[in-house]
Amino acid sequence: MGGTVSRVASQSYANSLERKSRSLDEKAILGQQSLQHNGVFTPKSSGGSISAANIKAWESTASADPRIELARTILTHSNIKTTLTSREARVAIPHVFNHEVDFNAGPVTDQKSSGRCWLFATTNVIRYEVMKKLKLKDFQCSQSYLFFWDKLNKSNYYLELSIENAELPIDDRLVSFLSSDLISDGGQWDMVVNILETYGLVPQTLYPESFHSSASASLNNLLKSKLREHALTLRALSATLRADPSLTPDQTTATLRAKKEELMQEIYTIMTATLGVPPKQDVPFKWEYYNEDGKYAKWEGTPIEFYKAFTTKYSPTECFSLINDPRNEYSKLYTVDKLGNVWGGRPVLYVNTASEELKAAVVRSIKAGQPVFFGCDVGQSSDSAKDVGVMDLNYHQYEQAFNIQLKLTKAQRLQTNESAMTHAMVISGVHVDEKTGQPIRFKVENSWGDDSGYKGYMVMGADWFDEFVYQVVIHKSFATKELVKVFESGEKTVLPAWDPMGALA
Repeated sequence: MGGTVSRVASQSYANSLERKSRSLDEKAILGQQSLQHNGVFTPKSSGGSISAANIKAWESTASADPRIELARTILTHSNIKTTLTSREARVAIPHVFNHEVDFNAGPVTDQKSSGRCWLFATTNVIRYEVMKKLKLKDFQCSQSYLFFWDKLNKSNYYLELSIENAELPIDDRLVSFLSSDLISDGGQWDMVVNILETYGLVPQTLYPESFHSSASASLNNLLKSKLREHALTLRALSATLRADPSLTPDQTTATLRAKKEELMQEIYTIMTATLGVPPKQDVPFKWEYYNEDGKYAKWEGTPIEFYKAFTTKYSPTECFSLINDPRNEYSKLYTVDKLGNVWGGRPVLYVNTASEELKAAVVRSIKAGQPVFFGCDVGQSSDSAKDVGVMDLNYHQYEQAFNIQLKLTKAQRLQTNESAMTHAMVISGVHVDEKTGQPIRFKVENSWGDDSGYKGYMVMGADWFDEFVYQVVIHKSFATKELVKVFESGEKTVLPAWDPMGALA
């Protein structure tokens, strides 16, 4: 009986091994199927480097595709951006609109080699009203005037932040970020409102362009170098003062600000030497000009009075930013930490909402005769070449040429630094579908001169708007009551200083 038990036990053990073996085989098969289902396979280079096997496999796939062979024939000696453009897309989006601001503002402006697009967009909006009221054939506000006061205030803002964050380590992420691009030419709507409300505005003939306002890189580099030096001086002084037990916090702050004002003298000196001494906001000036009939006329007052005189209908203080940021909750108010120019001034505020809301507000504004300041990522799917001026998602045929798909969503582009606001312009017209009432394309006034785009203008498709327009500045009367309520609530979420919504157009 012992032998029988032994045989039964042996058979049972063998059956158990067989079941385990089958189970392991099934798991292996299921595991392999799962890996394949999830796109996980055994690499040709287990160490992570590019192997000869990788190159062989990639070349085999690429060379077998006739489209790739054609692309290789053409694109090795031509620019992909100009070669892979769609004639059909260009024809399908003409520079024709059934609603336009009913006024010719004259020649398109030119910011030249500077990042002042936001100041040009602002003054391009304001000059419509100046020209209509004074019956002018041609006119420009002084962008250089706003540029001077913005740059001076940004310098002061950076040094104030240096005082405020002096106790943080020098390699802290915030300190490093603030000193990386401290006084760029760009800005946001609320920042230009700060300058307008504090310093006003003057005609360009009273404070014209200088070499360094039109080509700002050299001036910016010098100012950044001095400001970083000044920031270190203030950090060192702050440490010394904080170590003195006899000083109160208020006394420490007062001493640091007195030192900051001494250091700012150098910044002011550099700026007036390179840009010229600007008019003072409270000192009257006399501006003499010819109107559209060629008759002599004059205007007298201060820069503040000039600004107020021509912004009564749609005051900049009554306009606010609608943004489309799919990463964050809609119908909420947002700001960006440490973003500004005038210390203690109006904060940068955004009401986040769907792209459809932005487009609808723009249409209402254009139909009322008011052009719209907006911020976008102008370099994406666009062509500003002379006589072209197209912003359209179908304009570049990269997917067809390379057999690829460009799948990033708007939110993902923001999350991965693929896209952000890079440029501000003005919408001055829209083409609306007569049946649906939906906008099809928009007329865009740029600030790159007459030789850019179609006589200085661009045409922007509604689909392009959805993907690459991040901000429109709208008067409260053209926004919905719900969005105005969000803006006026003051209940804001603070985004970190390095958030892409802090990008300066």
